[in-house]
This record gives sequence, C-alpha cells and structure tokens, in this order.
Amino acid sequence: MSLERFLAAALCQFAKTVTGVRAVWLDNAPSPAARVYFANHRSHGDFLLIWASLPGALRALTRPVAGADYWLRGRLRRYLIERVFRGVLIDRRPGPRDDPLATMLAPLAAGESLILFPEGTRNLGDGLLPFKSGIHHLALARPEVEFVPVWIENLGRAMPKGSLIPVPLLCSLSFGPPLRLQAGEPRSAFLSRCRDALLALAPASE
Repeated sequence: MSLERFLAAALCQFAKTVTGVRAVWLDNAPSPAARVYFANHRSHGDFLLIWASLPGALRALTRPVAGADYWLRGRLRRYLIERVFRGVLIDRRPGPRDDPLATMLAPLAAGESLILFPEGTRNLGDGLLPFKSGIHHLALARPEVEFVPVWIENLGRAMPKGSLIPVPLLCSLSFGPPLRLQAGEPRSAFLSRCRDALLALAPASE
C-alpha cells in the first residue's frame, strides 16, 4: 500500500471514529457511475466526511472540488489535497485563470465523481446560502450525470471555524435521491430544484 493510500484510509477512519458518522441512503444506493455529490457547507472537513462515508471502491473514484487559495497554502495542505485526496482545485482569485468548468468536467469525462458545495463558501448559519451557477453549468455540459444531494448534520458544530481538532459529536449524512437536468430546464429552476432536494434532507430543527 502506498503512503497516500495509507493516509487516506487513516484519515477516513479518524473522521468516522471522532464523529461517529452514520450515512443514510434514501431512495438511492452507492453507484460506480460518475456522479456529482453536492452538499451543504459548514467546515473544511465536509468533503472528508462524505468521502469517508463512501464504499472504498467508490472513494478511489471520487474527488473533492476545493479552493486552491486555501489548500495550496503550505506544504502539508498541498500534499494532502493533491496526493491524498486527489482534489480538483479551483482558482477563485480575480483575474485570468484556468476555466473552472473545464477543470471539473475532466474528471467526469474520465468516469470519476465529484464532491462539491454549491453555496461556494462555508455557511455558518442555518439553512442554505444561494447556490452558485457552477452546478448548473456542469449539468448543462453533462446532462446524463446524476446529481446526488447530501445533507451534513452537526459537522459545523463538531468542527467550528478555526478549529484543527474535531469536537467529539455525532454527525450524520443523508444521501438523497439523484436528479438530472431536465430537457429545456432553465438555470433558475434547476438550482431551485437542487436546493429544495438538499433542504428536504435537513432535520426539522434546521
């Protein structure tokens, strides 16, 4: 086993042990098909919890979409995101940069899945922030791809902003029914449908 695979397995086990995460699949099941898992965003540990909750064979084919400005600061972060998590890095700085859509489409074309957060930034409040349009651009370019909503419960409290070590607190993940872009569906309707599908998975207290 390579060092990167060992670290990936160790980090997944650590995340599951500390959070006691319980993954529930609702009218859905794990699939090797290329998918886009989209979730609410409360902490930098969000994608790790989703990643850790996937079966090992699917984890190897699933890559988190992450901001280059955060993950490329420092050698350890760079190593983890590039070598261990195999992240798809998006440059969010203003000015000329690589096309983020093309950057995300390449893994899908290779049969890999993505984990992304359509709010675009961490949401420290309840509910959801407005969705960015990137998820619609992906669906427009790859209408055959399934988009799977994932609600993350409690991780924002288990890993509050600025913390490096999670606070022991039970977390849960709800994977909802997959959806696809419908023929002729406008952007606003698709974003609303994705947002509603995600909110439908949230506990009543949210």
